[in-house]
Amino acid sequence: MLALSGAPLGLRFLVMDTVADACAGQFVPLLVGDYRDRDALAEFASRVDVATFDFENVPAESARWLAERIPVFPNPGALAIAQDRLAEKSMFRELGIPVPGFADVDTRSALDSAIERIGAPCILKTRRLGYDGKGQFRLQSAGDADAAWQALGNQASTVGLILEAFVPFERELSVVAVRGRDGEFRAWPLTENWHVDGVLSASLAPAPVAVDIERTAFAHARALSERLQYVGVFALELFCRDGELLANELAPRVHNSGHWTIEGAQTSQFQNHLRAVLGLPLGATTALGHACMLNWIGEMPPAGAVLGERAGHWHDYGKTPREGRKVGHATFRSDSASELAAGLERVGDALGRQAQVRPVIGRLATVVAGRGGGE
Repeated sequence: MLALSGAPLGLRFLVMDTVADACAGQFVPLLVGDYRDRDALAEFASRVDVATFDFENVPAESARWLAERIPVFPNPGALAIAQDRLAEKSMFRELGIPVPGFADVDTRSALDSAIERIGAPCILKTRRLGYDGKGQFRLQSAGDADAAWQALGNQASTVGLILEAFVPFERELSVVAVRGRDGEFRAWPLTENWHVDGVLSASLAPAPVAVDIERTAFAHARALSERLQYVGVFALELFCRDGELLANELAPRVHNSGHWTIEGAQTSQFQNHLRAVLGLPLGATTALGHACMLNWIGEMPPAGAVLGERAGHWHDYGKTPREGRKVGHATFRSDSASELAAGLERVGDALGRQAQVRPVIGRLATVVAGRGGGE
């Protein structure tokens, strides 16, 4: 999606990935190599003017090695912090951004102490490498400590562990924002997200929230971008509980919850990321009406129901189907919240995905009720 968005700007790309079937390789030259292979990195660096990444598990030391030879954005320091949940949560706290309780866990006894301090329910997570619900174990009570340690304890000495308080949130929100080389900061409207088994299922933008909540979310994102001297697009994932925002995590890249911007915003997150890393002026982040993104997980459904909708847009990533894998998405955009809800209901019925669209339709109903029809 980055490569496709850069084509109208006349950009040329080289992609480095560890696998030969990387989806960007369908459109641009692909260099296959391990991210820690200095020879492969040297070849990559010799063929590009600037480097970026769309995956936070690229080794920070590899990004630092590249940054000594070519410009790399976002900077490797930001990548390193975002790769470590403990460093990330500590930075949130230093900036005055509210976070759930957390504690470093390096031994079995430390886990018991952390549970006593934080309380249960709580979640034991790997500090590094986990995403989409991976590397996590939810504890309902202190009695689950043995099972949690059995599941993840062997990683305490390698990627590290962190215990986080469970948040009984009412809504999951994200700020997708961009900061340019010159420090200019812009954010797309706040997005509301729904997850299934830890994987994003649906996103709605703009999220119908109070103005002060959106302002607070933007202020948190701006503070993070300035602390990190960030360049490019990033996402700040948030829990909303009793009108308060709690930071969940920072994603140092274009983000799944921002995919709706391709059709639903004046400038997509992908093109603005490229503009930022190249030092070009940033594009407007204004939403074009109401947009919903539905993720396709495991396999692609039939396209006809989506393409038959005037508001429907289809995205097939060309990935091999696999359980739990994000293989594509659809975006629906409309000037009217009620029309968007009606289209989602039709698609949900046609694809047998009523459960996926139901919470979005319910939220859109509040927009219609609160804004005189949402027209």
